[in-house]
Amino acid sequence: MAARYKTREDACLMSDASFKRTQSVLVVVCTRGGEFLLLRRVRPAAFWQSVTGSLSAGESPRLAAAREVREETGLRAGNALIDLHHSVLFPILPNWRRRYAEKARFNREYWFALVLEARRLIRLSTREHLEYRWLTAGPASRLTTSWTNRNAIRAVARQLN
Repeated sequence: MAARYKTREDACLMSDASFKRTQSVLVVVCTRGGEFLLLRRVRPAAFWQSVTGSLSAGESPRLAAAREVREETGLRAGNALIDLHHSVLFPILPNWRRRYAEKARFNREYWFALVLEARRLIRLSTREHLEYRWLTAGPASRLTTSWTNRNAIRAVARQLN
């Protein structure tokens, strides 16, 4: 029986479960006062980012966002997770392609935000991240390595003002 997929992206992704899906989430975690959480990856060591991660098989972007927030920070997003109703299709850089199926060239990233009343103590997943920082929007957007992350921080900062 042939599998049915909602999109062509899903069909390509699901062909080999050992590879990362080409759909991911980006969750901008910030405070109402305008401080943004950035995490420094283990590899590459100078790579700073918001909470990110690929969707698991059968997982919706919202569920993936909540799961990634919990795994990477120890925070529980619950009903506070805000779907920004925005996604970006970007090319997968050559040095990252080995993590994806052979023909995968683009990733669809869905944006979310988690706005906290104040800074929270973060429990890092040491397998993925070495340290974290709370920064205002300008320094946070300059420190992040990804252009999509930079744009997401700026978009959330505009909504906070």
